[in-house]
Amino acid sequence: MPGETLATNLILLGFAASFLAGTATGIGSLPIFFTRNIPKGLLDILLGFAAGIMLAATSFSLIIPAIEAGGGGILGAGVALVGILAGGVFLDQVDRVFPDTNLLGGPGKNHDNLRRAWLFVAAITVHNVPEGMAVGVAFAGGDMSNGLSIAVAIGLQNIPEGLAVALPLLREGYSRSAAFGVALASGLVEPLGGLFGVTVAKFAPPVLPLGLSFAAGAMLFVISHEIIPETQKGLASKPATHALMIGFVIMMFLDNVLG
Repeated sequence: MPGETLATNLILLGFAASFLAGTATGIGSLPIFFTRNIPKGLLDILLGFAAGIMLAATSFSLIIPAIEAGGGGILGAGVALVGILAGGVFLDQVDRVFPDTNLLGGPGKNHDNLRRAWLFVAAITVHNVPEGMAVGVAFAGGDMSNGLSIAVAIGLQNIPEGLAVALPLLREGYSRSAAFGVALASGLVEPLGGLFGVTVAKFAPPVLPLGLSFAAGAMLFVISHEIIPETQKGLASKPATHALMIGFVIMMFLDNVLG
């Protein structure tokens, strides 16, 4: 049946896109094969750019479609409001269990503590699950441009995140190949989240607006709590802010032109 074929294609696309976004953590960790000294200012600028990309994708590819899928007007806005807050609360609870997730600060104050290093890796891995869900849910709406926008945004954000996972392990004496492998694996939980998100949203249509807005809330929490504060700690805070604005307007332009 054509409808079943379309649903299957959307599920496969959602899984594939979240898989590619997840592999970006491995791509981001590649510099460890060439140097152990990555300027923090450069990482802050990259993170700022990624934050701008994610903010625009959250606004134009998740929140607006969520309001439209919820019926528009006060009903659609109300559904989006509930979903956004639920996504934020969910990530807040995850953060309470895994508190040491400052992206470039490493696994805590004591970098020689191997247990804390692995706690940091676990925290990043858990945080990647709702990011994968965001990609899957976006594809479930049937709008390829929305799905691609979210996948690109999360993939770009995962690049500096992968480096942030690999560096602490490198400092703890792990080989470069082992640190790369862990960074890549931390991102490969995203396809699982993507598969879950696209399947549930596709076969339970009333869930779609809540799923979109839930993913938006989760992404907003990550941007506000993890990424932006990290970019404002060093000397490159203003260039990082400029990079955020550039990332936002680029994604806004592409989302509207390509959509």
